[in-house]
Amino acid sequence: MLGSAYRPQLTSVLSILHRMTGVVLALAGAPLAAWWLFALGQGSEAYGAFQDCLGGLLATIVFLGIVFSLGFHFFNGIRHLVWDTGRALDLKSVYIGGWLVVAFSVIVTTVIAWVIL
Repeated sequence: MLGSAYRPQLTSVLSILHRMTGVVLALAGAPLAAWWLFALGQGSEAYGAFQDCLGGLLATIVFLGIVFSLGFHFFNGIRHLVWDTGRALDLKSVYIGGWLVVAFSVIVTTVIAWVIL
């Protein structure tokens, strides 16, 4: 049975997470950004209603999830672009790059959380 013999590796986890963050950005990030821009363009009353809808703890958690998704997807995309040039393809570089992607994503999310909270 594969489940008992297979141990997830950093590369496979990051690959799955890259796809998951893309889905989060497509299904939650883009519609919320469009709603924000629409409300912004409609004036202070519409923007106030937007802020009222997204003012609680759950909305903050969703926002930070989207921020993490955007940061992770961005940094991992840069890592893939580096790979497309034929660089950093040895195992050590792949793992260093993977951990850097995770670290930068967490740092960016933490800084933005600190700024908005």
